[in-house]
Amino acid sequence: MPVTNGMHVFDRCAVRRHRDRAAPRLHDHDFLLREIGDRLADRLDDVRRAFPLALDLGSRTGVLRRVLGPRGGIRMLVHCDLSPAMAARAPRPVLVADEEALPFASATFDLVMSVLSLHWVNDLPGTLTQIRAALKPDGLFLAALLGGETLKELRAALAAAEIGEEGGLSPRVSPFVDVRDAGYLLQRAGFALPVVDTDVLTVSYADPFRLMSDLRGMGETNAAMGRRKGLSRRATIMGAAERYLSTHGDDDGRVPATFQVTYLTGWRPHESQQQPLRPGSATSRLADALDVRDPSKGESGE
Repeated sequence: MPVTNGMHVFDRCAVRRHRDRAAPRLHDHDFLLREIGDRLADRLDDVRRAFPLALDLGSRTGVLRRVLGPRGGIRMLVHCDLSPAMAARAPRPVLVADEEALPFASATFDLVMSVLSLHWVNDLPGTLTQIRAALKPDGLFLAALLGGETLKELRAALAAAEIGEEGGLSPRVSPFVDVRDAGYLLQRAGFALPVVDTDVLTVSYADPFRLMSDLRGMGETNAAMGRRKGLSRRATIMGAAERYLSTHGDDDGRVPATFQVTYLTGWRPHESQQQPLRPGSATSRLADALDVRDPSKGESGE
């Protein structure tokens, strides 16, 4: 996993700078945030209870609030973002804070939600542990973060162009959490009833440069520690765009961009929650329920 204790995969200062730069015109590029925020909020429809006090972690300018509506019975939604420029444009109450060092007291929130922010965290297990601690007992955690198939077309095009033009390869797109590890991370952080599922969104763009513009406009450009510093060579970018178009372009010259979204659901443990049965405590056999004969006992089943 790219996110483990003691490892610094991401430059958090760069993440903040990218968001600060994107904040003034985020509304022109936030369609992906709105779509995924709406899908994440849909999960509240499956829970028959209200969450009076909620936290939007990595809130940017308050995109989630604009799509949330009455779902969840939320009376107060606290906004929190790493970027001062984003927080300045978010609805109140709002604060600036780093996901890696949350400032909240234990058992504060009924609900914590996060939309496309946690994939920039270095110590994801540590952050999840802090989130679980900030929840009240039986509090709910819902998050959406980008998965490993995200921007696979762009990554391949950039890699080929950089090798061809510059004779080497550097991280051009940040690494993402593998969906196979997400459930383990929730359990490791102490969440009960963890659920992980994925969704794939394919967005059609007029050309690769429109995609790059949207990524910049959302503050989602490369912040990997090992990225090449300074501006990319024009020949590399143009070569990547040509490869992208020739490999993935359709008859109209449009190109697809894949976004794999991993959704995390977990609860802070509480005695009222369903508990797994103790091994060996079953009172009936699965074979009996399925009316399956045991061949070791012969035709009579005796």
